[in-house]
Order: sequence, then structure tokens, then C-alpha cells
Amino acid sequence: MEYLTLETFKEKIYNWDESKDWKYKGELPCIIDFYADWCGPCKMVAPVLEELEKDYEGKINIFKIDTEKQQELAGVFGITSIPTIMFCPMEGEPQAAAGALPKSAFESAIQDVLLNQAGAEAE
Repeated sequence: MEYLTLETFKEKIYNWDESKDWKYKGELPCIIDFYADWCGPCKMVAPVLEELEKDYEGKINIFKIDTEKQQELAGVFGITSIPTIMFCPMEGEPQAAAGALPKSAFESAIQDVLLNQAGAEAE
């Protein structure tokens, strides 16, 4: 799991200085967790993300952004509550969800938003 700074976000995810329209730069769809170390619900999400990283290895990337250290980056996206989870598909706009989501909600979003497998047979 990679921790992003303002600089690495602009390199790997999206650089708003180059384009006002969202243009995802990644090679795989990703989840971005905006969190803080002191946040209880953030601590609940962390092990779920670690499991998902193993479950979807090679299919998606998972990144974390410490909102305490990266306040400018959190501000750019209007992050007002944490955890806020951003789902970034290869094409189209990212979608965000606030709060400690259960693993099943993450899996649904990964299938529907990131892997575009809505309507695919459930396992």
C-alpha cells in the first residue's frame, strides 16, 4: 500500500495543473483512502483495505493519504470527513464515499465502479 504526497499524487493519479478536467494517470483503477492516524473509523478501514489489496492484487491499486500531513491535497478534493474513500476507474470520474465502509461495500464498488463488472455473475 503506497502513501501519497501532493507530488506523488500529481505524478500517479491526477495533475490539476496540467488539466482542469479529471484525467486519471494510473495503470490500474485505484482506491484512495483519505485518513488520519487519530481517526477511529479510519483504523477500522485499514485492515479491510489490506485484505482487499491481497484479494485484488494486479487488478487495482490502493493508496493512502494522511490528511494531517497532506492538508493541501485533502483541500483540493474538499475532504471534510474521514475516512473518505475515492474510487478511481480507468475511464470517467472518480466516486467518493465517506465513512467506515464494510468489506462488502468495498467489493461492490470495486466490481461496479473500478472493474465495470456490474451485472456479472456473483461468485
